[in-house]
Amino acid sequence: MSFRARLTLVYTGFFALAVLLLGCGIYFSVRQSLYGGAERDLWAATQQVRAIFNAGGLEPIRTPSGEISLFLKGEFIQIFNNPNLGAQVFDPKGHILDSTPNLDGQDIALPQGSLSLGSDDINVGLTSLREISGVHIQSLVTPLVLKNGQVVGILQVLRPLKDVYLILGMLTWILLGGGAIALTITAVGAALLSRRALLPIDQVTQTAQSIVRAEDLGQRVPVPPQQDELHRLTVTINDLLGRLEGLFNAQQRFVADVSHELRTPLAAMQGNLEILSRGTCHNPEILDEVIGDMRRETARLIRMVNDLLVIAQSDTRRQTHSEDVELDTLLLEVYRELRPLTGPVTLRIGAEDQVLATGDRDRLKQALLNLGVNAIQHTAPGGTVTLGLERRDGFVCMTVSDTGEGISEEDLPHIFDRFYRADRSRSRHNGGAGLGLSIVRWVAEAHKGSVTVASIPGRGSTFAIWLPLPADAAAPVAGEAPIELAA
Repeated sequence: MSFRARLTLVYTGFFALAVLLLGCGIYFSVRQSLYGGAERDLWAATQQVRAIFNAGGLEPIRTPSGEISLFLKGEFIQIFNNPNLGAQVFDPKGHILDSTPNLDGQDIALPQGSLSLGSDDINVGLTSLREISGVHIQSLVTPLVLKNGQVVGILQVLRPLKDVYLILGMLTWILLGGGAIALTITAVGAALLSRRALLPIDQVTQTAQSIVRAEDLGQRVPVPPQQDELHRLTVTINDLLGRLEGLFNAQQRFVADVSHELRTPLAAMQGNLEILSRGTCHNPEILDEVIGDMRRETARLIRMVNDLLVIAQSDTRRQTHSEDVELDTLLLEVYRELRPLTGPVTLRIGAEDQVLATGDRDRLKQALLNLGVNAIQHTAPGGTVTLGLERRDGFVCMTVSDTGEGISEEDLPHIFDRFYRADRSRSRHNGGAGLGLSIVRWVAEAHKGSVTVASIPGRGSTFAIWLPLPADAAAPVAGEAPIELAA
C-alpha cells in the first residue's frame, strides 16, 4: 500500500472516529433530553390532577357497601385531551375506577410496588417504562390522599413514547447518512490533498530515479512556490544534488588526473626496464643513467602517494595534531632544507618575528616546503626566493615570495585546485603533480586560517599563509607594512 493511501486511510479513520464520538454524544444528549421532557410532562400532569383533587375535582363517595369510590368530573377528562397523555384512577386495592377517554377503555395494569405507596409518598412517584401492544409507554404512579391522610386512590399518568422513538429514529438516520456523506467527502478530499501535498515528493522520487537511470547529477527538483516545509525540503535536496554533482565531477577528475600522473612515471620505469632487458647493464654509463632515472621516478611516485594520502585525510575531515609551535624556528628549518634545492636561485630570509602559535608542526612545515619548492621551480636562474614571518592584526603571516614568471589573472582562481597547472608547457617531471598548493590550502584551513596569493606576470608571486594567533599573543607590532611582491 502506498504512503498516500495509508495517509488517506489514517486521516479518514481519525475523522470517522471523531464523527462517531460526536454522533454518539448528540444522540445520547437528545435521547436524554426527550426522556427528560416526557418525564416532566408526567409530573406536570400529575400535579394538575392533584390540584383538581385538592380543589374537589375528584369527589370521594361511599358506595352502598361502605367502600369509598372516586367520581371524575369533566375537568379531569378535559386535562387529558392531549393525545400524548392518559390517566387511570385505581382504588387502594388496585381495582380500576376510571380512565381518560384517549385510552379507549384499555386497562393498563399498575407496575409492581404501586400498592405499597403510602400517604408519606405523595411527593414521590413510581416511574416505569413498559411496552404495551408494541408501543413503549412511560408511566408515573402516585397516591391520592385526603386531608386526613387517608389514601383513597392511586393515580397513574401514562405517556406513549412513540414520538420520542420517532425523533430518535430520524436522528439516527440523519447522523448515519450525514456521517457517511461526510466520510465520503473527507476520504475524497484527503486523497486529493495528500496527492497534492506529496506531489513534490513524487517529483523528488522521479528525479532521483531519472538520475539513477541516466547517471546525470545535473538534474534538479522543481521548487514549489509556497514557502513551506516541502519548499525547504526541495531546496535542501537540490543543494545536496549540487554538492553530489560537484563531488562526483571532482572525483572523476581526480581519478583521471591520478591515473594520468601515475602513468607517466610508470611508463618511464617500464621503458628503463626494457632498456635493461636488452643487455645494456654491461655499459656502466647507460646503467647509471637508467638507474638514476628510475630513482627519480620512484621518488616522484613516493611524493605523489604521500600527497594523495594527505589529500585523502583532508577529504575525511581528519583533525590535525595541535601543539605549541615556534614558527621562527620552523622557518629556519624550512630554509635549511630548501637550500640544497635552489641551484642558481638565491634563497634568503626576510622579516622574521618571534611567534609562538598552536597547530600541527609537521603539516605547517609541509605547507612551507611546498610553497618553497614551487617558488624555486618557477624562478629563473639568478632570481630570488624570500621566506618571511610577521605578525599582522592578530594573525601570523608566513610568506614565500619569488621573482619568477608570475601567474596570469585567468590562472589565479584555479591554482589551488588539485592537479591544476598554470604552465602546461612544463614537463611533469619538473613541474610536479599539481597537488602541492592544494595541500597548502588544506593545511591553512585545517588551522582555521587561509592562504592568499598576489602575482604580477613577469615580476613574481607572493604566497601568504594566514593563521590566527591566541588573544595573548596577538599584540600588534609597530612598523608593520602590507605584503608586497618581491623586488
